[in-house]
Amino acid sequence: MHRSISSHHNPSVAAIAASPPDPLPTVQFSPAAIVRHRTAHWRGVLAKTVQIISHEHFEYRFKQQCHLLIAVEQGVRYDGETFIEGLPKSTLRNYSHKLVFVPAGRMFFGVQNPRLLTRSICLYIDPQKVLADPDLRFAEADLQPRLLFEDGGLWEIALKLKSQIGSADPGDRMYADALGGLLAHELLRLDGATARSRRTPRGGLAGWQQARVIDFMEEHLAEDISLRMLADLARLSPYHFLRCFKESFGEPPHRYWAVRRIERAKALLANPGASITEIALDVGFSTTSALSAAFRRMTGQTPTEYRRSLE
Repeated sequence: MHRSISSHHNPSVAAIAASPPDPLPTVQFSPAAIVRHRTAHWRGVLAKTVQIISHEHFEYRFKQQCHLLIAVEQGVRYDGETFIEGLPKSTLRNYSHKLVFVPAGRMFFGVQNPRLLTRSICLYIDPQKVLADPDLRFAEADLQPRLLFEDGGLWEIALKLKSQIGSADPGDRMYADALGGLLAHELLRLDGATARSRRTPRGGLAGWQQARVIDFMEEHLAEDISLRMLADLARLSPYHFLRCFKESFGEPPHRYWAVRRIERAKALLANPGASITEIALDVGFSTTSALSAAFRRMTGQTPTEYRRSLE
């Protein structure tokens, strides 16, 4: 569970932080006991892995006011059908590595006798809350249904969001928020709807924006801050903030923040009296193993190895 940001050090934080929205409605399976899930929820996107654990006959249905993108990692059936309102049904038996897109308000239904146990990634997208470029008017787009198709860009985003489920790295929420915006853009591209976007003015953050955002990040390195919070500080939409930040600093905010947390950890490791567990908590990791994984990924060493190198 994400930790909330304290307003003790900065009175403006309480005004910036907002309560997370309620989870989105999801696909209903029958019988329900045949499914196992892992779930994560970010701004406007709910990611859920679906693992069927029985070879018995099952059905599923969905119709809600949110979009649904399904990436089927494994799907092979003896027989059955898949249906989205507005499209002919499909009886394709091997639909592994295929995508399904169900626009908000469309009925999605399926029934099958599985030959292999199905594994899928379901991405539920709230068109009103996902952090998309406001110029694209994603919430107003009339997206079209697509059944068992292929698209490399969408598939890659689905896998990246799946990899964020259960992450203990406090910076990954910011990364997932950005991926949600990219997902919206890719869905519009699929429909050829991105031409409406106006060109974003070139250039990075203004000096006052840079100072305000960086000071906030430094003060809250150990906290759970979102892309929306940083964008609000700079008085920009999250999409435009992301582009301007990268223009100014050469990397996206989640990567910058990750580097700063590891640099803070390095400084703390120079004190032999500080335990690695304490240091992990001080820089925002809930466990020493989470710190060690991030530290090794960025430096090639574990915190213990780095500390020994200082001796």
